[in-house]
Amino acid sequence: MTKRTEIATLGEFGLIRHLTEKIKLTNESSVKGVGDDAAVLDYKEKQTLVTTDLLLEGIHFDLTYVPLKHLGYKSAVVNFSDIYAMNGKPKQMTVSIGISKRFSVEDLDEFYNGLELACSIYGVDIVGGDTSSSLTGLTISVTCIGEAEKDKIVYRSGAQDTDLICVSGDLGAAYMGLQLLEREKNVFTGDRGFSPDFGGKEYLLERQLKPEARKDIVEMLDKAGILPTSMIDISDGLSSELLHLSKESKAGCRVYEDRIPIDFQTASMAEQFNMNLVTAALNGGEDYELLFTVPLSMHEKVADMKGVHIIGHITKQELGNYLIGRDGGEVQLVAQGWK
Repeated sequence: MTKRTEIATLGEFGLIRHLTEKIKLTNESSVKGVGDDAAVLDYKEKQTLVTTDLLLEGIHFDLTYVPLKHLGYKSAVVNFSDIYAMNGKPKQMTVSIGISKRFSVEDLDEFYNGLELACSIYGVDIVGGDTSSSLTGLTISVTCIGEAEKDKIVYRSGAQDTDLICVSGDLGAAYMGLQLLEREKNVFTGDRGFSPDFGGKEYLLERQLKPEARKDIVEMLDKAGILPTSMIDISDGLSSELLHLSKESKAGCRVYEDRIPIDFQTASMAEQFNMNLVTAALNGGEDYELLFTVPLSMHEKVADMKGVHIIGHITKQELGNYLIGRDGGEVQLVAQGWK
């Protein structure tokens, strides 16, 4: 029988001690972490980046099919992605959780195992947080602190007319993974003999349950001497993020349907669900890829980059935001993803 330790046996401070006693600080900027009234950070000449994410059970995740270790990993990574989208480096993180009686100490150990695995891979220190009881399911709030050189921070507002629009990786896979999980959940009847049909769809599941932040792309751009003019991570869908860049940069855009990168498993799953593939790629969200713009003069450098795709270009604001179809027809971009 699986061991189950009631949280009440430890109490709040005992639980915090239990979850954080093995945490070791690895960044020079982490002066003091868990154990005092506040963490102490020292960034010296660097500028500080701060981002916060709130994740609510039933809204952002479903524990029917999301393992707690994966949830911990994803909770961390989606925040790291925001820091990378500013061309920064995540360094510290605070984690606050609201928990109900249905969770045991072992459950929270699983969640923290995922957090700590993400932190070890991306070089981030957990320096604080809070715990509270919850009557509405599991609540997770993560704040990530990062650093960047003042002249290398990239905002959403710097795109210029004729800039190339680039995207990393492929799009729509996380959304298709979610559709697959929801389908199998609906088939599930509570029978212990039920076995979900995930054969050949491992990539889609990984993209939904264990996404990665594109640290590698940020490092690749830096090594190539390329500073994007604007950048954003794709959490709410490509269409929505393009409109954010356009609005903040006071510009328009043209993106080409046949240049949007889509994985074979995504295409196959969309066909099974009788879904429009491009709609899934434009509006699915949770890909956590990087969408960025670079000057036209960088075309040759960017075109040779592994994992980077040129999907269009920036135009003047009055020309609007359009998707160019395979037949040459133009369709106005609208934000139909997550809001």
